[in-house]
Amino acid sequence: MLRIKINNNEFLVNSNISVLEACKYVGINVPRFCYHETLSVAGNCRMCLVEIEKSPKPVASCALPVGNGMQIYVDTPLVKKARENVLEALLLNHPLDCPICDQGGECDLQDQTKVFGGDYSRFFLNKRGVEDKYCGPLIKTIMTRCIHCTRCVRFGAEIAGVDYLGTLNRGTSTEIGGYVSTFFNSEISGNVIDLCPVGALTSKPYAFKARPWELRVNEAIDLTDSVGSNIYVNFKETEIVRVLPKSNKDINDSIISDKARFSYDANKTQRIQKIFVKNNDLPSKFQTSNWSVLLNKLNSLLSESNTLSTTTIVIDEDLDFESLSTLRLLVNKNKNRLKLRSVARYTPYINSFTSWYTNKISDIKVLSKFCFLISSNIRLEAAILNTKLRTKHLHNDFSIYSLGQNFKANVSLEIVNLSLNNIFKVFEGKDIFLSKLLISHKNPLLFIGESFEKRVSTKKILISIIKKVAPSSIIITVDKAANTQGNLFLNVKSLSQNDILTSKTLIAINLDDNILNRKFLKNFNNELFWFNSHGSKLALTANFIIPTSCFFEFEGTFLNLEGKPQKSLKTLSAVNDTRNTLDIFKAMFNSRTELISTTENLKFTGFVNEIVGNTQLFTSIKSQFTNFLNKKQTFKKSSTYKLYPLKSSIEDFYCSNKYTKNSIVMTESSQNIRKRATNFFTSS
Repeated sequence: MLRIKINNNEFLVNSNISVLEACKYVGINVPRFCYHETLSVAGNCRMCLVEIEKSPKPVASCALPVGNGMQIYVDTPLVKKARENVLEALLLNHPLDCPICDQGGECDLQDQTKVFGGDYSRFFLNKRGVEDKYCGPLIKTIMTRCIHCTRCVRFGAEIAGVDYLGTLNRGTSTEIGGYVSTFFNSEISGNVIDLCPVGALTSKPYAFKARPWELRVNEAIDLTDSVGSNIYVNFKETEIVRVLPKSNKDINDSIISDKARFSYDANKTQRIQKIFVKNNDLPSKFQTSNWSVLLNKLNSLLSESNTLSTTTIVIDEDLDFESLSTLRLLVNKNKNRLKLRSVARYTPYINSFTSWYTNKISDIKVLSKFCFLISSNIRLEAAILNTKLRTKHLHNDFSIYSLGQNFKANVSLEIVNLSLNNIFKVFEGKDIFLSKLLISHKNPLLFIGESFEKRVSTKKILISIIKKVAPSSIIITVDKAANTQGNLFLNVKSLSQNDILTSKTLIAINLDDNILNRKFLKNFNNELFWFNSHGSKLALTANFIIPTSCFFEFEGTFLNLEGKPQKSLKTLSAVNDTRNTLDIFKAMFNSRTELISTTENLKFTGFVNEIVGNTQLFTSIKSQFTNFLNKKQTFKKSSTYKLYPLKSSIEDFYCSNKYTKNSIVMTESSQNIRKRATNFFTSS
């Protein structure tokens, strides 16, 4: 600790920080434009000038480290005049278009000009104009407003890994732009909007929608992937107008992916708003119905007289934990006639116990020398984790190896092998180089992708082998859906073709219209209930189409990839006949008063206690897991799949689930990527 004086007041501060950071930590505000906590120091805006004792002139506080006995003055007449001159220089070519600027009301330049600026200007010549740049369908640019703080340039080079933006020319001709006219091709490109202190980079979907003082704010979590990034939802009346990141150092810091930021328009696109029933006379036509008719039909499926009917409930892994727990309790009450299955994984397994081994996201910061990506395209599957790996690689002696996939990464990456056979050789000690790395180094990082378990359901075997060989290893599973860990916690088994063939009735909840689901439902000719928030071609094959709430229309709990429960609050009200899945499940079986009374007012902890207290659910699981640990498990290398390379669980980042597929902004971004795609692979 160092002893310094700020405005003649003594403070104790750390020795490895700058003067600006020291002032910030003791509660003294120093204005700045180019400085940002997540970026490197540039020191080019000169707004953070302070006066140091025995210094002949003011110095930039962001670039000056603190020293023992240093005396700092932040509000002397010299400092005030210096800041006034800096702002006058920044406003020389800045346009006076605050009334039509999307940054108006939350602009750093506005705020600091009001507090630190002067009341007149000595500039009377014409202002300079700069050509706007094209950054894609997400970012709107008006480069005449740019003050050359270079935050966007440093963000692209250091965090996003895309050297699209740079500083062109010199002196009064300086401007920010790209040498090649293309778009900002990054999964986290929207974060430059938050970083820009003026209105040069703004959100294109948010343009001219609202002013900050007109918006209401609600807290939620990102449900487009399994990371569970914290977000703020800004809405005006009955419409969401933008999504902003909420700082959480344990998960996403202050960064969110473009899917989380721009896919909110799916809430009002292609929504199912009424109950539809297939017309018996015209099978290709539907007619509207109401909730009373539907609930009577569903209640009759599980009536005591209907003992021969077998019903299978098929869910996707983005269903909230409360709804999933209610379904689990319903299945336990009706084991003979009701089955609960998950369609996200199609390899039969009992329980992978992934959450028993998974480390926390914050463990990525632990000192380690290398990382293994096991069948994971982490850039597409978890963009936030990819930024953490990139930051760790740039600032430390840290190597990254990819096992099972060859993909275009934005960090220096070594592709080791592409087959399952070679992957298991590494962790069985048969690879001289990589096996030695795994055993000899402390805290190796391992990311296991979902596509590995889709190929062969032996993730638990692999994790067990790794933990026995390298007990200090940090293992993080990269899932695709928002509540995969919730499904694993409740032991929801995967859907098989036999479940389809033996079911008289199929209840599909929140399923995506993809090739896998079409494969399962292709030959199902019995009664199909389709619960979903959005329409699709697959929904037209159902007998009943029931509208459900979208992500921002209900309050629910989700377990992210590290098993951490987080609650997403309700932002909007349901439209027309749309209902929350939890309310639907309670109403479906209203004759079972015992079940409803136990689940009606329970919160997340109540659901957990209910499930954990169910000894019948976990007895068989514990015995199988004990036998699995006691016996030596071997991996059967079948010739049918051992030599084939693994594929990513996500091929299109912008259209990865049913929610993002119905977003107009996300589909435009996906089209931009496909237009520029080539038939050859280039490494970065």
